[in-house]
Amino acid sequence: MRPRALAVLIPAHDEEELLPAALASVRAAARHPAVRETRVVTVVAADACADATVQAALRAGAEVVGLDARNAGRARAAAARRALEILGPAEQVWLASTDADTTVPADWLAFARARAAEGWDAVVGTVAVAHGTAGSAGALRLHELGYTASRPTRGPWHHPHVHGANLAVSARAYLAAGGFPPVRLGEDHGLVRALALRGHRVLRTADCPVLTSGRLRARARGGFGDHLAALAARGSDGNPHIICNIATGMK
Repeated sequence: MRPRALAVLIPAHDEEELLPAALASVRAAARHPAVRETRVVTVVAADACADATVQAALRAGAEVVGLDARNAGRARAAAARRALEILGPAEQVWLASTDADTTVPADWLAFARARAAEGWDAVVGTVAVAHGTAGSAGALRLHELGYTASRPTRGPWHHPHVHGANLAVSARAYLAAGGFPPVRLGEDHGLVRALALRGHRVLRTADCPVLTSGRLRARARGGFGDHLAALAARGSDGNPHIICNIATGMK
């Protein structure tokens, strides 16, 4: 069943610099011919922001919900609640989650909508890391080595990763699974585990990756920036087992 509406959820903590690019990419995805007649609402959860994140979101036409939790799970859940308040009943609504330091491809929403029409309840996608971050080139190479270690030479890659930056789920399945758990880190993993436990159809695919920043200063302690910083610090030993363990499901 094709969604009648799509909501894009973006948690943000002091993201005035990178958020505009993220929102511009979402607007471009909403103009894709396959979703042009589908209502798209973007909700930014501004979590403990002391900069101009809220103003940047409003200028881009996004809805904004504010909170002071410094908690990724609570922020994504708050964005989901606001989206469903705006869009109404969960039937035929899909929630697409990304991050404020991430840009999505032009077919990102169209891809999720097509998978919904195929009968999937959720789509768990992959991320590519933007190169060019000062001092992080070695860390990015090690990340990519570990990240793709399980990728087969042929056929689809049913990858082991989970990223709040590239995750879409039907609102009905989201609510049945209890939504994003209120945890500081790993809320995306928690939701996907709950979906699987309840028997929902979850597609793990690398066919529509998003592009996320390679910054080494993490917004969330223990998040992707810390992962890259750890690889930069440990990169000299080049141990692929260590690399793979660190790289799996970190954003």
